[in-house]
Amino acid sequence: MMKNKTQKKAITNYSREIVPKAMSRVRADVMTWKQSLAIAESVESPKMYPYYNLLKDMMLDAHTYSQLQNRKRKTLSSNFLIKNKNGEVNDELTSTLQKSKVFNDIIGSILEAEFYGHSLIELSYDDSDKLITTLIPRQNVIPQKGQLVYDYNQDKSVDYRNANEYGIWLLEFMGSEPLGLLNKAIPHILFSRFAQSCWSELCEIYGIPPRVMHTNTQDPMALKRAEKMMMDMGAAAWFIIDDTEKFEFATTGMPASGDVYDGLIKLCRDNISLLISGAIIGQDTKFGSKGKEQSSQDVLQDLVDADQTMVEQYMNGKVLPALAMIGFMDADLSFEFEQADDLDELWQRTRDILPFKNIDNQWLIDKFGIQVTGERAASTGNNLSAFNQNLSADFFD
Repeated sequence: MMKNKTQKKAITNYSREIVPKAMSRVRADVMTWKQSLAIAESVESPKMYPYYNLLKDMMLDAHTYSQLQNRKRKTLSSNFLIKNKNGEVNDELTSTLQKSKVFNDIIGSILEAEFYGHSLIELSYDDSDKLITTLIPRQNVIPQKGQLVYDYNQDKSVDYRNANEYGIWLLEFMGSEPLGLLNKAIPHILFSRFAQSCWSELCEIYGIPPRVMHTNTQDPMALKRAEKMMMDMGAAAWFIIDDTEKFEFATTGMPASGDVYDGLIKLCRDNISLLISGAIIGQDTKFGSKGKEQSSQDVLQDLVDADQTMVEQYMNGKVLPALAMIGFMDADLSFEFEQADDLDELWQRTRDILPFKNIDNQWLIDKFGIQVTGERAASTGNNLSAFNQNLSADFFD
């Protein structure tokens, strides 16, 4: 199963050298996004921290986060197999690694590379001689240049791809796009936030309308008495205007129901769902149907299959060789996901062949959980026909 470490520990622990930074929480807009893109895509001196700080803030959006986690967990919850060079499954090692947090973290980092554009992880042994993984903050990594900065506000960097630890203790995973798929979701998140903010202001105004008092604002005693009256009446917004002035809410000719904001929020969320899940799943309750939901699930499964293929490539090409070099596991092992059977289709095929061939009882128990014993009895129709033939003519007399 596992081997004792034969490779000495890494010379440098890069993750411990990272300088922690407080992230700004000012309100972001489209201009903030475009500026961060310009800095990240700079040819001469790219900086990634403005973009990834913005993306970290965007992931506070509940809908985007849930869609991302739904897709990730379909792969993280799938069973995988560890095979030796002969193609035989190592059951003991497979069972151990499926329960291992290390493998869960590594697979998660590989999947996130597709969404964020890049993942750089560091393997190390802790004080209790237990293998752990650490994700290097993406704000501190400049993959275009192969540079790692301990303080992203400074220019001093390390060429991590030429370090002795690269490929052994440092493992790098790249997505299909430099800035990841989530870059396309940022404008939709920003507009969804804007619509929710405007809608909340509408609810505040029309839910608890502000109170207005007319008085002689030139009279200090009358103005003071009016202020006291408004303050004693409750916590709703209020204001005092002169008795010669008039106050009205501006109207657009449309009822103040919030439909325009609801439509914008739905449009943004639909686009986010299409980007991450490939379809709108479990959200359209007005026009939804079982057929549409099943089709959406099939589209999502196609994306999950592609994610699993990517994970297998990285695991067999980078991760397992590195784990063998540091002595965590044997060499010449391979990783693959266990292919799940379509039980509905398999059951239909089993029923179709049942009248012509015998089916192994244990296979039925293992595959479908049906407890079967003994031989298959004759059909009811044949038994009834034989029974009728044995009846005498005067049986019903």
